[in-house]
Amino acid sequence: MKKQPYEDEVFRLATAAFLKNFQEQAVIETIEFEPQGINGYRPDRLIRMVLKGAELKYYAEIKTAITAVTRAQKLLLLNRMELGHPLLLIAKYVDPKMAEQLRQDGMEFIDAAGNAFINQPPIYIFVKGNRPPKVIMPTPPKRAFRAAGLKVTYAFLCNPGMENKPYREIADATGVALGTVGWLMRELKETGFLVDMGTRGNKLTRKEILLQRWVTAYPEQLRPKLLLGRYKGAYEWWRQKKLDPFKAQWGGEVAAARLTQYLQPQIITIYTTAGQLNDLLIENRLRKDPTGEVEVLERFWTPGERGEHEDMVHPILVYADLLATGNERNIETARMIYEQLIVRLIRED
Repeated sequence: MKKQPYEDEVFRLATAAFLKNFQEQAVIETIEFEPQGINGYRPDRLIRMVLKGAELKYYAEIKTAITAVTRAQKLLLLNRMELGHPLLLIAKYVDPKMAEQLRQDGMEFIDAAGNAFINQPPIYIFVKGNRPPKVIMPTPPKRAFRAAGLKVTYAFLCNPGMENKPYREIADATGVALGTVGWLMRELKETGFLVDMGTRGNKLTRKEILLQRWVTAYPEQLRPKLLLGRYKGAYEWWRQKKLDPFKAQWGGEVAAARLTQYLQPQIITIYTTAGQLNDLLIENRLRKDPTGEVEVLERFWTPGERGEHEDMVHPILVYADLLATGNERNIETARMIYEQLIVRLIRED
């Protein structure tokens, strides 16, 4: 895939801002590397950095912003595989709180404001607190990663082969307009996530990258629009509770705890429909409370037959819910769910 001009500009400005910290000769340059990447992971660039007479090489990822999900994804990546070179995040801006968090994680970064963390002994650089630059305007996400597109992409990831269903059937299953399905299919082909196999139909490809793009966009573009309310219930009312999966399903930490037996839930996440909300509240004696531990979100898919997870949402959505929290134990639980339940779904044929 061709790098977007916006990302090229972030790279240029971030490296220029970083090099201003040095009076002596310093260099940052891009190096060619194998197209297939590392174990299916492909960074944006391989870069060579010369600082204070020392040569460093990094795999670099260019981000418009470093969010809790971005941080969680990179922690999972670093725990999952040996990359051969350290990872460097390059962003438009890293705020002081996130800069400190990344430093504690040992995750190196530079940004276009001159903030940076480099820890390659004997070289140690940590700069935070520089204000964000005004020179780059954010670019809107691809339509596949806005609200309607995320609904369809989720359906494709969760239901292998659905990309070959008639457009009308896809629209009905995802609740989006028929025209939306048409432009989404075209965009997925343009961006290399969907391949026309001729008489064999369409094939979803680069599924791991597509999943991570979806997980990044979900808490920003779709999840906030789904919130039906926050509530409070009796102590651990949910622990032995079974839900009718056609009416409501557990998401987030409760689903993760039941899938892994590893987590003690703090936030209770339920996906349901607006029409089923009142019955859910009455049945479980939930009262409205803006600071309550129960969050109820609107289901954005049509439930199918009772599956292996029954009253829990699909593991992909559980994974996304966990990463969005930024909580260390949730991130570790997300890793377990990814390895046990998701990786087989996104493995390339």
